[in-house]
Amino acid sequence: MPVEIKLPQLGESTFEGTIGRWLKQPGDRVERFEPLVEIITDKVNVEMPSPYGGILKEILVPEGETREVGTPIALMEVEAAEPVAAGEPVGAGAAGPVPSAPPAGAPPPRQAGARLSPLVRRLAEEHGIPLAEVEQLRGSGAGGRVTKEDLLRYVAQRETAPAVVSPATPPAAAPSPAGPPVAPAPAVPTPAAAPGDRLLKLSPLRRTIAQRMAQSKREIPHAYGVIEVDMTGVVDWREKYKDEWRQRHGVALTYTAFFVRAAAEALRAFPVVNSTWTEEGVLLRGRVNIGVGVALEDGLIVPVIKDADQKSLLGIARDLEDLSRRAREGKLTLEDVEGGTFTITNPGIFGSIWSMPIILPGQAAILATDAIVRRPVVVGGRGDGRGEAAPWGEAIAIRSIMHLGLSFDHRVFDGAVADRFLNHIKARLEGFRGGQAAVTDL
Repeated sequence: MPVEIKLPQLGESTFEGTIGRWLKQPGDRVERFEPLVEIITDKVNVEMPSPYGGILKEILVPEGETREVGTPIALMEVEAAEPVAAGEPVGAGAAGPVPSAPPAGAPPPRQAGARLSPLVRRLAEEHGIPLAEVEQLRGSGAGGRVTKEDLLRYVAQRETAPAVVSPATPPAAAPSPAGPPVAPAPAVPTPAAAPGDRLLKLSPLRRTIAQRMAQSKREIPHAYGVIEVDMTGVVDWREKYKDEWRQRHGVALTYTAFFVRAAAEALRAFPVVNSTWTEEGVLLRGRVNIGVGVALEDGLIVPVIKDADQKSLLGIARDLEDLSRRAREGKLTLEDVEGGTFTITNPGIFGSIWSMPIILPGQAAILATDAIVRRPVVVGGRGDGRGEAAPWGEAIAIRSIMHLGLSFDHRVFDGAVADRFLNHIKARLEGFRGGQAAVTDL
């Protein structure tokens, strides 16, 4: 009997996925739990095992296309349908069941208290459509939510049939006076290809990054702060003890480990930075889970160090090495990339000296750590945070200097908080006095 294979829920905050690569082709025999298809989410790649054993009859969604959770992606001929039990895990081990689709023609069920997404609200306001009118639409998203595509279709229908009564207006009632017409945004023309040009097709990861970064810049009012940090103490200590550290602990000690530890302490001191914006208020996160950007060949992935404020420098160094290695090998799990409350990106490893990164949706800030460069600075005198005042007064010395750049959601907090947060990290890094005992104690 033919059965539908549906796109499973691959994480509590994941509502869609992109078909990366079909591991089986029509006509192939597939055993239950055998890898069937590679699915790419905005977080990680997952091999989805087949929930049934049988013959793959038809692929409904080709590689590179994105669908919402619960969408049929393939048809399989099975002798007896034996779906995965409801309690089995999804993603790494089993595909898991998804709710059956509603009958044809019936509206998708609306979840109690479902709200419009910020993107849908913004688009509605841009086109002059009351939110109450949008809420009456039959959404195609999970739980009946109205998606961007639903709203844009409705906008197109409104423009071609301006006399249509809105779904919220009874047929017998006269429509309310419409506001001034809103001109649609002009389409950006695609430039014509010239001789010698090459088109680079977007990988699913690159496309997802593009969508999420564009969403962030549309929805989050970004503000920025940059501060200079004297890293001389950290650099000298690391250069002196990094080999002993590696021999003793079997793990490399990177500058990123220092940044994560200092940032974790600052997040505890300034909990509003460890938060996210909601329509009801600012949600302060109870855990300090710091995502660290790892550059891959076709994009960036952000594995998460959970409870970073409760870990030593050694614990953070171990997590960083493990997560970075598995990110580059493509072996991260959904658990490795979910739950981040703050992010650190390290463009300094590529030589950048001044960065203003884009905030990840769902967070309030992101910290950029730029390159450590040796340059002359003024030291001594009245005290500059680089040690005791020199008896001879001010002097010029060669120090290891870097910039910390914070991009933050200006709805959540203001520049004064951002600067105090950055100065907290600066004080922690400049005040580092490890000594030889730190090789074992940190």
